[in-house]
Amino acid sequence: MNQTANHTSYGQFRIRLGMILMLVGFVIFLIGAVPDLFGLDRSPVIGFVQITVFLIGLAIICLGGYICLNGLWNNHPKTILADIGLRLVSTGFVIAVISGLADVFGFGTQLSPEIPFYGPWQAMGVLIGEIMIILGFIFQIPFRFQREESDNPKGNKGNSETHPVDMVFE
Repeated sequence: MNQTANHTSYGQFRIRLGMILMLVGFVIFLIGAVPDLFGLDRSPVIGFVQITVFLIGLAIICLGGYICLNGLWNNHPKTILADIGLRLVSTGFVIAVISGLADVFGFGTQLSPEIPFYGPWQAMGVLIGEIMIILGFIFQIPFRFQREESDNPKGNKGNSETHPVDMVFE
């Protein structure tokens, strides 16, 4: 097994592992966000346990997405946009956690003696965090640019310059 085949199989393993983690995280997210799909709805309001469960699911989705997209790069140098994407995913998750657990942290609509309540402001904050996570994942995608035949008249890959954006997945 040569070095290129080893890197490719390692990238495929990371992609599969990331996809499995994202699927598991999505199921956990659904258990927290819509528990009546699984027959687990015990309360008319969204409480602390539900918020915590869907935030744990969101964390697993973020981890799996990072592993999967990191596998797509397959040991090629990452662009600055991909690094910004990773930071956007992290920042979006922090915004989602802070917004979702605002009542628990003491700056939400229901303060300490009352039961934590997942209200419209918290839902908007979590939604903004999730949109940032999506943008971060889009920024991490290694876009593949095809070279024109006129750029490399002999068709020899060895003679052409390689740029970080020229991703080759063989």
